[in-house]
Amino acid sequence: MRLLIVSDAWLPQINGVVRTLTRVKDEVERLGHDVHVISPDLFPTLPCPSYPEIRLSLTPGRKLARLIDHLAPEAIHIATEGPLGHAARRYCLRRDQQFTSSYHTRFPEYVAARLGLPLALSYAMLRRFHRPSSAVMTATESLRHDLKQRGFRNLRAWSRGVDTDLFHPGPKDLYDLPRPVFINVGRVAIEKNLTAFLDLDLPGSKMIVGNGPQLPALKRRYPDVHFTGAKTGPDLARHYAVGDVFVFPSRTDTFGLVLLEALASGLPVAAYPVPGPLDVIGGTGTGCLSEDLADAAIRALKISPDRCRTHSLQHSWKACAEQFLSLLEPIH
Repeated sequence: MRLLIVSDAWLPQINGVVRTLTRVKDEVERLGHDVHVISPDLFPTLPCPSYPEIRLSLTPGRKLARLIDHLAPEAIHIATEGPLGHAARRYCLRRDQQFTSSYHTRFPEYVAARLGLPLALSYAMLRRFHRPSSAVMTATESLRHDLKQRGFRNLRAWSRGVDTDLFHPGPKDLYDLPRPVFINVGRVAIEKNLTAFLDLDLPGSKMIVGNGPQLPALKRRYPDVHFTGAKTGPDLARHYAVGDVFVFPSRTDTFGLVLLEALASGLPVAAYPVPGPLDVIGGTGTGCLSEDLADAAIRALKISPDRCRTHSLQHSWKACAEQFLSLLEPIH
């Protein structure tokens, strides 16, 4: 199959959406398919307001149409709801071509936190965007239930995987930090609710691995926290291994790919009992979910790293890619 993925989120961005799409692309190609990606690097862009790391494509319609015509894909997947996603959607509707889409990110909550836009308006826009999709792929049962309650249709399950060869327990002496080390990995942005973690009264040390628009302000506000900046590949894996507990304060993530990476690294999770952690951690015994995040973090110290690692081995990127392929809608 010749597959086209259209995504406003792509390298060199570092986030869960990009990691998911790049890994799935690699796995789908290993399964013998031909995968092409239309991403912002093919167009003039401008920085996203309040988040300059994300580049928004400018007037992509005509060029995108030419690219799709040239590729002549047998299936089209629209991964994001940005300028490229909207241009690809218009292309498909004008030519009466079927496509699938995915719901990766709770944009309404993010936009409300940043700009104060009412949730009802944002969700109405997203319902309209996804309505023609043959399958709206979502990562968790909790998210599907929530979106169904908000009027979304054609919702399908598309789970996530983790590279258990890359992420695994390792030496904890990368930094000379007082133990225990409570760690978070991800974008340093307001929607991640990191202050809920950094304000906790916990023993030992706190470490934040990642970059984002909130990083300078948090560095000034929390001088005792160890901020490492963004890490990738084996370097990122080494940083995960440093921790004793992974603290995940986000209330808006649709999945939390970092949760699987932490478990693969032997880190138990402390999080709020909200969609994402409920789906990934749930009753597995690999973490503690509580509205008292400090108590959850302390209790998580008692969880065996081996138990976390064993649970992570059940999630493979190959299975994720096969599930993705099964949901695609061939163009007739």
